[in-house]
Amino acid sequence: VDGPNASHITPTALDRWSNRLEDLFAGRPYDMYDAALSDTVSKFPVDMQPFKDMVEGMRMDLRKSRYKNFDELYLYCYYVAGTVGLMSVPVMGIAPDSKASAESVYGAALALGIANQLTNILRDVGEDSRRGRVYLPQDELAQAGLSDDDVFEGRVTDKWRTFMKGQITRARMFFDEAEKGIYELNSASRWPVLASLLLY
Repeated sequence: VDGPNASHITPTALDRWSNRLEDLFAGRPYDMYDAALSDTVSKFPVDMQPFKDMVEGMRMDLRKSRYKNFDELYLYCYYVAGTVGLMSVPVMGIAPDSKASAESVYGAALALGIANQLTNILRDVGEDSRRGRVYLPQDELAQAGLSDDDVFEGRVTDKWRTFMKGQITRARMFFDEAEKGIYELNSASRWPVLASLLLY
C-alpha cells in the first residue's frame, strides 16, 4: 500500500489481477504487459503459485499494519518479495554443472527476497510510520522496551539502536543464505544477482 499506484490497489483490483493470471498462464494475455509475461511463461518453466502469493501479499498489506512476531512478518516478506526470487530462478536458470539441488537454489533465491524486504522495512521505518504502519515484530519491540509510540515519534535511543542492530543482524543472515546460491545459477545470471546482494 505504498508507492505511486497505492490508491489503485483495492480488493477488486487484486481479484482482477488474480483472474488475469489464470488467463495469462493459459496463453490468453489481456494487454501488452500481460503479453510480455505470457511470452516468458511460454519459454521458461515458471510456476503460477508465486504470482498468486504475491497478490495475497498485497491483500495482506490492505488488511494489516502490524505484525505480532517475526513469523507473521516473515510470511508477509515471503508474499511480497520472496516470491520474486522464486519467479526469477526459472528465467535465470541453474548452471548445468551445478551440484546443488534445485531446492537449495530456490531456497537461496527466497532468502534474497526476504533479505531485500527486511532491508526495505528497516530503511523505511520513518516513511512507513507516517502512513500509520509498523513493519517490525511487535513482540520484539516490546522485549526491547519499545512501543509503536517510539516508532511514530522517531525516538532514536540506546534501546532503539540495540533493537535495530538485532534486526540488521537478522537481515544479514538472510543475505548470507542467499549468497550460497549465486554460483549455482547460469553464469550470465550471476552478476546481476551478486550486484543486488552487494548493493542492497
